[in-house]
Amino acid sequence: MNKIILLGYMGSGKSTIAQKLALSLNLPAIDLDQYIEQTENISIKKLFESNKEIKFRKLEHQYLKELIQNEESFVLSLGGGTPCYANNHLLLQGDNITSIYLKASIETLTDRLKDQKDSRPLLANQPDDELSEFIAKHLFERSYFYTHATHTINVDEKSVDAIVTEIANLHR
Repeated sequence: MNKIILLGYMGSGKSTIAQKLALSLNLPAIDLDQYIEQTENISIKKLFESNKEIKFRKLEHQYLKELIQNEESFVLSLGGGTPCYANNHLLLQGDNITSIYLKASIETLTDRLKDQKDSRPLLANQPDDELSEFIAKHLFERSYFYTHATHTINVDEKSVDAIVTEIANLHR
């Protein structure tokens, strides 16, 4: 039993890399946000829109714990805020867990996220000219939790395949 858990800021590539990594390791891929949406039958966006972020964070913690306690091996991509609430970062240090922080620069994140604001509840109301500053502040607040990961991989200017290979080599 081994779990590979990808964490990092939104736009760092967690979901995309998890899918490709899971294929290369012949493991199932789970996206925590999608798992919550399917299990609860409500979108994350709707939870945030109805000012139910606290409810979302409780569900996120509950399902993360449930998945970690599962006996199966898998690749799990977390939401950007998951490690930062309810001591979730401590859950990522358990036995048979390899946690990997996909670290991206503010410039990379801004470039990737500027056209995705509609699908990102935390960015929906951010003016374009303040996006980089918002990401920098948010990243600073979250970096303490991200750096508790077993490994950190810089994703700037790397292809998905190169990142997957780097993680697969760590995992061997």
